[in-house]
Amino acid sequence: MTKTTWIAIAALGLAVPAHAAPAATMDFVERADTDTVSVKGGSAADNVGDVMTFTNPIYDAANTTKVGTDQGYCVRMIVGKMWECHWTTTLATGQIMVDGPVGDAGDTVLVVTGGTGAYRGVRGEMSIHARDAKASAYDFHFRL
Repeated sequence: MTKTTWIAIAALGLAVPAHAAPAATMDFVERADTDTVSVKGGSAADNVGDVMTFTNPIYDAANTTKVGTDQGYCVRMIVGKMWECHWTTTLATGQIMVDGPVGDAGDTVLVVTGGTGAYRGVRGEMSIHARDAKASAYDFHFRL
């Protein structure tokens, strides 16, 4: 920013947000037990507009103790490559909502749009990583 811009911001009393380190990180494992695709976009096995819905258990990072659930949906945007997803992860102390594109291959980062309870007003991101080639479970890494 120029000196004039900074003076104008100061004169208006506006705060400029600083980029801060995440306040909290949390790691979980989602077991993709209920992922179901409904063909909505055509007659092929994979179509733009298909919808995947799920309600899956969430486990601690060691994948041993169930700590919550998630539920949501994804819409196929690019055949064989990309979904657009929205879901809520429910834990004992509140819910965390995420949105964003999820690719068929590789890791993905989604935006955390908010939460309830202990997560009220949170913002940040969540990365997901498939634990195997069948995508039967995912690592969830929240940075809030």
